[in-house]
Order: sequence, then C-alpha cells, then structure tokens
Amino acid sequence: MRRPEICACVTSATDMSAAIAVSGSVSLYEVRIDLIGDDWPEVAVALPGPWIACDRLAAQGGACRDPEHVRLDTLKRAVDLGAMIIDVELDTPNVELFVASVKGRASVLISHHDLVKTDDAEVLAAIVKRQANAGADICKLVTTASVVADNVTVLRLARRFASAPIVTFAMGSLGITSRVLAPLAGSRFTYASLAEGHEAAPGQLTVDQLQAMYDVMGVT
Repeated sequence: MRRPEICACVTSATDMSAAIAVSGSVSLYEVRIDLIGDDWPEVAVALPGPWIACDRLAAQGGACRDPEHVRLDTLKRAVDLGAMIIDVELDTPNVELFVASVKGRASVLISHHDLVKTDDAEVLAAIVKRQANAGADICKLVTTASVVADNVTVLRLARRFASAPIVTFAMGSLGITSRVLAPLAGSRFTYASLAEGHEAAPGQLTVDQLQAMYDVMGVT
C-alpha cells in the first residue's frame, strides 16, 4: 500500500527549522497565513517543498479577520509567490469567480469546516458536490467528531469521493483515527503539525507521530 501523503502545517515564522527537518517525511506544506502573520511570504518562499496557501476565516476555525477583498488579494499574492494550491472556503462570496481568477496558475482546494459536528453521509456528500461544482481541483471537507462512529462516516466519504479528489477527516480527540486512516481510505493527504503545541486544529498529530503509526502498520 502506498505511503500516505502528509501535509505539514506551518503556523509560525519560527517553524522553519522544524519544517526543513521533516522535508523528507512530508509531501507538501500548508502555510497558515492567518496564524503566521506579516512574515508569511518569507516563510513560504523558504520552504523546501510545494505549499498550500491558507488564510483561514475566523468563522471556519482560523484567525483571519481582514476584509474579504484583502484576504482574497492575499491569496492571489500567494499564487504570484509560487503556491501550488490555494485553499479557499466554500462559503466565500462569489467563490466561483475567485476560482476562475487563479485557475491555470495554481490548483484550488475548496474547503468547508464544521466546527461542531459530523452530519450524516448524504449531507456531507451534498457539500462535496457543491465544492466540485464550484470548480474545486480538491474538495476538502472537515467535520468535528462527537462520537467514535463519526470516524467511520468521514472514512466512507473518503472512499466514496476518492476520485474527486477529496481531503476529509474529523477534528477533535475523537477524530484522531480518521486523521490517520483517511489517506488509506481515499483522502488525497492528511495534515500534521510540526511539533506538539503547534497544532493548526484540534486533534492534529505531529509529523513524527503519524510516521511512527504508519511504520507500525507496515505502510511503505
């Protein structure tokens, strides 16, 4: 079985040494513009691998409170700086127009985060279809696990939409299983922090922890 791809989340300008240290273990990086702050361009261009630009809205679990036109201009600047993937939320006003404005220069990941719960399979499927219809190259749907069974729900979603392609898992301590197994069920990749205390979302494991789990599972 193919080794799952890991996206390492860079949340601070002080993360560079750690980002470089894991370069042999990850496929790409997520540059959390909303968490890094004004130094994000210097961080992004110094990374030793391809990167996703993400300026996450506060309403979707991030820290960006800029006016929407400023936030979208920041993401377009990331394209100019070489971002391979741009993460933009499904609820972004006129998201289709933004997608069209960057298509051809970067891939677009359209994301949606439920910070409270995990809906049933058909509700989640409808969201993925909306993302695809809006022009997503990658559909990212993240929920919050309130019971262990929520892991099964998102793993089934990963299998159902593996060709989309999709990135999906459940946040929180009860969703850790889905973070580990989602890439084995069809999710394009999974996210990990560079170190404990640098998590970009609840329940996020470190790169080293994920790699150790895959080693034990015999995934090569």
